[in-house]
Amino acid sequence: MPAVSILRRPGGVVALALALFVFETFWVLAGWWHEWPYPIIGWPPVITLSALASYACWRVTRRPDLAAATRRFWRSLALACGVLAIGEITNLHDALGGPEPTQYISPLSMGLLLVVVLVMIWALLRLPAWHRTLGDWARFGLDAGVLVITSGGLLWRYWMSVDGQWTSQNTAMLALCGLALIAMIAIVKVAFAGAGELDRRALHLLSAGVLLSAASGVLAPALAERPYLNAAFVAGPLASLFTVIAAERQRRAVATAATTSAMAPRISVLPYLAVAGMSAVLIAAEADDGGDQFGTALCVAALTALVVIRQVSALRDNRRLLETVDANLARLQNYQAELDHEISHDALTGIANRSLFADEVTARLARGEQFHVVLLDLDDFKVINDRMGHGMGDALLRAVTSRLHEKLGPADFVARQGGDEFTLLLSGFDADRLGGLLRDLLERVQEPLCLNGQDLAPRVSIGVTAARAGDTPEELIRRADVAMYAAKNTGGGRCTWFDPIMDQIADADARLAADLRQAIARDELFVLYQPIVELPHGRLAGVEALIRWRHPTQGLVSPGVFIPLAERNGYIVELGRWVLREVVRQAREWELTYGDDAPEKVSVNISARQLREPGFPAEVAELLHSSGLTRHRLVAEVTETAVLGTGEALDAVRALHALGLRVALDDFGTGQSSLSLLVDCPVKILKVDKSFVDGVTGASAQAVIVDGLIGICEGLRIEAVAEGVETADQAYRLHKMGYRFAQGFHFARPMPGPDIALLLAVIPASRKVDNLH
Repeated sequence: MPAVSILRRPGGVVALALALFVFETFWVLAGWWHEWPYPIIGWPPVITLSALASYACWRVTRRPDLAAATRRFWRSLALACGVLAIGEITNLHDALGGPEPTQYISPLSMGLLLVVVLVMIWALLRLPAWHRTLGDWARFGLDAGVLVITSGGLLWRYWMSVDGQWTSQNTAMLALCGLALIAMIAIVKVAFAGAGELDRRALHLLSAGVLLSAASGVLAPALAERPYLNAAFVAGPLASLFTVIAAERQRRAVATAATTSAMAPRISVLPYLAVAGMSAVLIAAEADDGGDQFGTALCVAALTALVVIRQVSALRDNRRLLETVDANLARLQNYQAELDHEISHDALTGIANRSLFADEVTARLARGEQFHVVLLDLDDFKVINDRMGHGMGDALLRAVTSRLHEKLGPADFVARQGGDEFTLLLSGFDADRLGGLLRDLLERVQEPLCLNGQDLAPRVSIGVTAARAGDTPEELIRRADVAMYAAKNTGGGRCTWFDPIMDQIADADARLAADLRQAIARDELFVLYQPIVELPHGRLAGVEALIRWRHPTQGLVSPGVFIPLAERNGYIVELGRWVLREVVRQAREWELTYGDDAPEKVSVNISARQLREPGFPAEVAELLHSSGLTRHRLVAEVTETAVLGTGEALDAVRALHALGLRVALDDFGTGQSSLSLLVDCPVKILKVDKSFVDGVTGASAQAVIVDGLIGICEGLRIEAVAEGVETADQAYRLHKMGYRFAQGFHFARPMPGPDIALLLAVIPASRKVDNLH
């Protein structure tokens, strides 16, 4: 709040101080031309103003929101003002205690005034802003010395020119003025350096009051002829009024945290003003005498002026150099800040990265806070990247980031863990709030959206775990990751809390995965073949190879268990390579043994990881060449999710087709189906999933889809194979719809290669197998 505003809307203390100051000013001005018969009337306002200043400073100390150092400063200032009031009372006795009014100041009064100045200086030096180096203290001492010597010389010259003699009173007044000026310098330096919660304008007001009070000392010789007036009538009210206004400003100011101002380098004009002042005094003194000394004085002053100009010029050059250095340093600091931000934040989304997230978790664990860690993973994100391009994937990640920020509170924290994974740090253990927030997050993130003209319906899997004593960031993220994969394994698009039993399952999976890596070497894997028949007579049209694992202690392990396990740990590539070699060997053996009666189509499943392996088509070509198998007999079965888009997987499928293999699209309709696949991918066989075949005997939506697919296949000249046929009614209905090929338990269960050989030997390929179970 500016001082002008305080004067426009003064409080009671400020209004009273202004009234007393106006009265005292009128008393002094009128007394300059009129001798007051009762000089004691001029003293009460002076003493009262000092008391008001002490009270105003004390009121500031009652603010509980101010720092202890700030309250201590104003408490010291209140003490100084109280001592000033006592000093003015003793000064009243000095001036009016004799038979005639006088300007005499007793040692007691002078001592009290010196105490006032010393207390003010001590209060300033105890401020935190005055914690300076030895160099700062040296500069302060030099500035104080320059100011004291200059002001002392000027006052001495002035008083000698007026009185013509020097007294002990003049010495005391000179000392008092010098200390007051030192206090003024201290106030100014504190104000410019930054005074924490001390209001800077309040310090400026205090500095102005001290300066004006010290400057009023020049009136002392003129008041010698007017003993009914006193120098205290000017010095005291000025210092007290400015102190009252400064205290009121501080009392009304908003408390702010301590700061240190970054001031531009300044050229101190104080030494040069001092030199100019003393040069002027020297010239004036010698001008009265005239002669050679006057010329010498002029030369000295001129030379001094030239030296000063030269030094100022050098200082300005240095200042420009420092400004350049400061500007370069500021740019370096900005670059460093940008680099620090890039190191700790994700470049794509702008949110924290895994490193900063780990630091945040570590800090909250150290503080003993209660929070949850959430791991959020986008389902089928790679499909979006491959099908729509990485630009669409990036846009989706940014959209998800924005939606997460919409739902999170100020105490929550979000980071991108990498790829399509986000980690959240949610504060508190309020179960209702947390459950509601997780539901809101899941619903908001999974809301359909349009990006770059494409409609998307993102799905996410979320894992949640609570922080416990002794946790580490790595352990919390591990538990959330385990819970997230549990959510994915149950279909995705849901939120799962971590349960300790998940660790047991994960340990069991890890042991099983380790055993799986040894399964080939231990000869624990084998291949079964399920016949594919031609409708309606059931002629053997081909077989599909299915891998099985006989564990030494657990017996037969379901493919639904070990295949996803192999896909997660990457072993699916080696597993698929073994299956492909075994199937090619078996198919070539049948071809050599049975000739044209051998299965026309031998299907083998190719995983998405295999398709993305560099050199996979060349590996297949070499295997076919070395085995001698007729290439069109081998059918590469791929899932629609494996070849969505235009990535390396689709290129590999095209390369296999170019080698002469037929391509079958397996489980069609269960993933993110796109009819464009039937055009983009060189599909020769379409396998309709069992989930649709189950409903063909009724008036269901599945029946409509199955009926529609056969029309598409006939139009595109693609063979359609119905999977999972389990009843004669299903087989009959499929044939009526137009299906010519099917497989399932109704015709035959998967069987070993020798059983297929037995089937070929007993029942030629032109005979039925529909009664084999």
